[in-house]
Order: sequence, then structure tokens, then C-alpha cells
Amino acid sequence: MRGRAEEGWWGVVIDAPDPPALAAFYAQVLGWQVVGDDPDHAVVAAPSGVAYLAVQRNHDYVPPVWPPERGSQQMMLHLDVEVVELDQAVADAVRLGARLAPTQDQATVRVMVDPAGHPFCLYRDG
Repeated sequence: MRGRAEEGWWGVVIDAPDPPALAAFYAQVLGWQVVGDDPDHAVVAAPSGVAYLAVQRNHDYVPPVWPPERGSQQMMLHLDVEVVELDQAVADAVRLGARLAPTQDQATVRVMVDPAGHPFCLYRDG
């Protein structure tokens, strides 16, 4: 099967109640650019042009619970973002609207929750 991924373009699509707002959040967190947005679908692209994060409107969106709880909405995926200075990246993400998750199990990783409720990780290597 031949697709665009073979040419170097891939992406992830997540649901949210307000796609433009969440795309703007991730554009700032990742240092990427919003390249397309309308009320129902927004896209954030990497500067290299090889990856994107799209956000689609879901009026019935229910944020996942972290840490997981039996019978609650489960996380389907999460984004990992490598950073140089972990404490500064956490502070920046919080300033942009994220919150620190209540459970933190690793010294070099901080589980964050974006403004729509998706968990994501900020980590430093080593």
C-alpha cells in the first residue's frame, strides 16, 4: 500500500469541543503553526512539513480520566513532547491553559492535561 506516509507526511487527529482553541494551544506548546482552521476542524503543522496534529469538533466529547479509572472514559492515545528544561516547559504549558495531572510517577516526565482534557507528557531525555 502506497500513501503519503511513504512520502514523509503523517498526522494524528484528536477530538475536542473547540478545535481552533485547542489547535492554538498545541501550536504554542509544540512551536508549530496553525495551517488550517475552521470551527469544526483545525490543523497544526510541524515546521519541517512532515507531521501534523489535527483537531476535529466532537459535540459529545468526554475527556478521559487520568490516571485511568474503571468505568470512566479511557485515554486512547497521548502525545509525548521532549523538552530541554522540564520545569520551564511545565510552567509554559500551565500558562497556556494546561494543568498538571494529579499523578506523577517519573522524575523526568510530567503528565499534563490540555485545555480539552487530553493527557500529554512533557519529558526530558535522561
